[in-house]
Amino acid sequence: MKNDDILTALDKQFSLNKENSKIVIVGLGITGLSVAYYLRRLGLNFAIVDSRNKPPFNDELLAEMSEVAVFTGGFDPAVFDVATHIIVSPGISMQEPVIEEALAKGVRTISDIDLFACSVSEPVVAITGSNGKSTVTTMLGDMARKAGRHVAVGGNLGTPALDLLSDDAELYILELSSFQLERTSQLDAVAATVLNISADHQDRYENIAAYVTQKLKVYAGSGVMVINIGYPYSAEMKQSNREVLTFGVHENQENADYHLLETTSGMSLAVRGRAILPVSELLVTGGHNQENALAALALGSVIGLPETAMCKALRQYKGLKHRVEFVAKIAGVNWINDSKATNVGACVAALQSFKNSSVLLIAGGDAKAADMSDLIPLLKAKVKALLLIGKDSQLIKQAVNGCIPVLEVGTLKKAVKKAHGIAEAGDTVLLSPACASMDQFTNYKDRGAQFVTQVKALQQ
Repeated sequence: MKNDDILTALDKQFSLNKENSKIVIVGLGITGLSVAYYLRRLGLNFAIVDSRNKPPFNDELLAEMSEVAVFTGGFDPAVFDVATHIIVSPGISMQEPVIEEALAKGVRTISDIDLFACSVSEPVVAITGSNGKSTVTTMLGDMARKAGRHVAVGGNLGTPALDLLSDDAELYILELSSFQLERTSQLDAVAATVLNISADHQDRYENIAAYVTQKLKVYAGSGVMVINIGYPYSAEMKQSNREVLTFGVHENQENADYHLLETTSGMSLAVRGRAILPVSELLVTGGHNQENALAALALGSVIGLPETAMCKALRQYKGLKHRVEFVAKIAGVNWINDSKATNVGACVAALQSFKNSSVLLIAGGDAKAADMSDLIPLLKAKVKALLLIGKDSQLIKQAVNGCIPVLEVGTLKKAVKKAHGIAEAGDTVLLSPACASMDQFTNYKDRGAQFVTQVKALQQ
């Protein structure tokens, strides 16, 4: 879309314009920076506020946009007092007192996803869920490329949505978090899915129902609803006036449009009873990845991707870094990096992919007020010993309640050293923290990278 058309859309939806609007971007992380570039391109005036003394992209912003007012070291109420609109980065809670006060005074809030939605006429696919959303997003992106489509992939994954905007893109695929969805009102995806729901971000939401409410916003609009029939919230997701496609690998999966099918040559991905790809041909393993593949196939069908291209992409898909990623085999012990498991559900999915009970699990970090007792059945079935790191190790130890041996080691470096000392040939050492990383690391990528470095040092 041309800038004039975008400005017209923003004025219509949000009364956002050059003449009367005073915009404050709240947070100068990667999303805040993308919003700044976007607003400057449209010629809109804005300021930026961040509670940190030195936000991550402060230097880049000052080098590129020295004329922009940047207020750091706290949320100064005076900055919000002059605002007509605020654009709050996903990592910042809308319950911040200064934000709640601004909204009570009539200041309008917009998300980067709202800005994106007002700036595209091409089809958008929106993907959310507690787990698997990055995998499905990248799977679908690979499928689209195999089909020869000019696709832009990002959102919560990698590139911010506004940085994806391009005249060349004919399709956008967005991974969206609950934080992004909770402040978004303009999304109208041609296909959207909530892959699954498990307890996450309970430090941010009052209860699981509040979390689910935000996830369901991905289905706003009129596009096709792609629904996992294996989750208890699936029935209430369906809207009678909307087209629905279903997928699943759980009970009653034979009722799903996309499901698993036992054939004479083994289990296969299937569409309404028709086998299309043996699961043995997938490079990624585990029931959760079979479910992810089914979701990607369903979404791809909505946007007209040929089945042959989708299956070819699935055969070549190697998975994500930091997601059940093989690191090394040392003295008969496999070392696996699953640092992307930032919640209990992701750790459960990882443990389910192992067939024996010889896992040494490294877990811990910021539990985000999650209930760790959900891990107990798989700990008993799969795990020889639990090595705990991070600030909530005591919380996890109490939840486990002695069901398996627990070692409190404190740091990742100590965990790797301890695991190396006690692991036996045939064991697997799995980093799958079930917690966020930022108590000890920059992010889950930093945590995973440090794990890989420390494991590879054992080979020297």
